[in-house]
Amino acid sequence: MRHNKKVNHLGRKKAHREAMLSNMASSLIKHKRIFTTTAKAKALRTYIEPLITKSKTSTKTSEEAMHSRRVVFAELQNKQAVTELFNVVAEKVGDRPGGYTRIIKTGARLGDNASMCFIELVDFNENMMKDASKKAATKTRRSRRKTLDTAAPVKEASAPKVTVPKGKTPAVKESSESVEVSAVEPEIAEVSATEVKTVEVSVAEPEIAEISATEPETVEVSATEEETSSKDTASEE
Repeated sequence: MRHNKKVNHLGRKKAHREAMLSNMASSLIKHKRIFTTTAKAKALRTYIEPLITKSKTSTKTSEEAMHSRRVVFAELQNKQAVTELFNVVAEKVGDRPGGYTRIIKTGARLGDNASMCFIELVDFNENMMKDASKKAATKTRRSRRKTLDTAAPVKEASAPKVTVPKGKTPAVKESSESVEVSAVEPEIAEVSATEVKTVEVSVAEPEIAEISATEPETVEVSATEEETSSKDTASEE
């Protein structure tokens, strides 16, 4: 367990560890990208980023800039690396407030299975910067407006058109939003005429009931005839 172990000693003494980090920092400044183990890369990141911050002396006086160069040279012990750091790297990362390096893991090493990675300066990887610019370009408002403008004519073209055939009267329905025109066919009038005929048949039905009501009268007439015939027989007797 790593209780109270703030520094990874990397299996080396202090002098060996500092010399190794100084050489790795000089190589990273010159080549902008190196291949090493993940443990060494993490130790190098904490070592080189304060030096890059020290190199950003655009707002400082000449005496402060010279002092910064001497401090960095005391760590790197390499004139070419110091010149590259103050002239090229410092101008490139002048607007970045930290986070100058990036670690990209590449897998395990054959033999001891150590975790390997690339460590590079962020602002010098042009491929990653192009991908970031493309992603930022897709999120602009202009692209959204263009898509809306191109989508609007498609909707208008897909709207159906109403045509009124010859010999048919158009019926207009008004509304608050739009006016729709529909054609009324003459077949609907014929259907309404047949409905009137059915009503007339239902009106004629009470006449049949009156005829059935007259039937009892015929029965009464027959009863009176029997009475008259009985009276005649009685008178004859």
